[in-house]
Amino acid sequence: MNDALSIDPDVRAVLERKGPVVALETTVISHGLPRPENLETARGLETTVRGLGAMPATIGVLGGRIRVGLRETELEHFANGTGIQKLSSADLPYAVATAADGATTVAATIVCAQMAGIEVVATGGIGGVHRGAETTYDVSADLTQLAKTPVTVVCSGAKAILDLPKTLEMLETLGVTIITYRSDAFPAFWSRSSGIPSPLRMDSVDELARLIRAKRSLGMTSAIVVANPAPEADEIPLAAITAHIEEATTEAQTRGISGKALTPFLLDRIATLTSGRSLATNIALLRGNARLAALLALALSEKR
Repeated sequence: MNDALSIDPDVRAVLERKGPVVALETTVISHGLPRPENLETARGLETTVRGLGAMPATIGVLGGRIRVGLRETELEHFANGTGIQKLSSADLPYAVATAADGATTVAATIVCAQMAGIEVVATGGIGGVHRGAETTYDVSADLTQLAKTPVTVVCSGAKAILDLPKTLEMLETLGVTIITYRSDAFPAFWSRSSGIPSPLRMDSVDELARLIRAKRSLGMTSAIVVANPAPEADEIPLAAITAHIEEATTEAQTRGISGKALTPFLLDRIATLTSGRSLATNIALLRGNARLAALLALALSEKR
């Protein structure tokens, strides 16, 4: 066990008996959602996972320690604290070495989950290839980390602010298995359909669990991405959100916003342009993904 890793005793107890655990990220709390919705959502995700019989393990870095499973006061710190770094996988050793506080992105969360022995991670949307990447080379580390980390990530596809065709193409090239849950179309975060056919489809949790076991039995070490469309009652159709995405992207380019600051800026700007509708959808899909991840963790635990 890595000396920098600290697993909450309740989480450790479930892992030791090979029970169901779902890892959750902290970037959505500290950088992705506004106050007070960020803390309310963090609590709600943990409640959703617990309510289905699985153990939530929210992951973050506090004082240079990778914490797997946060207490209430620690969730409050990530929601309301200042100076919390946004950590991708490349930033983890810096945060550990400098005793920093940091919120984990998908890339960092899956690294920590694998270190702790957690198979299933729930998030909103993965990162990917940004629009204009052919000139900016702005590609999320989520993709390359997914290529070498044997976990399953339940999400609502890649964030719709990205270049989705290029993101899917890169995931395929990197050997990441992509399954859309109960849909023939790959979702686009706020929208249930991106208009792009899904590489593969499965319609039950048991099917997903068999796929995960099959991939691991083959010795393959890349991730599985389970794309779970946003709840139908909460989605924003692609035609309705596209103009707002383009407006926010243009504004970011004009203001020179890029790198780690880009995604939080775009999400916040789109929330303003949609009068909060995109925020409500974001929260709804996070809860839906936590629910599916918990059911999948339970199914995997039963199959052991």
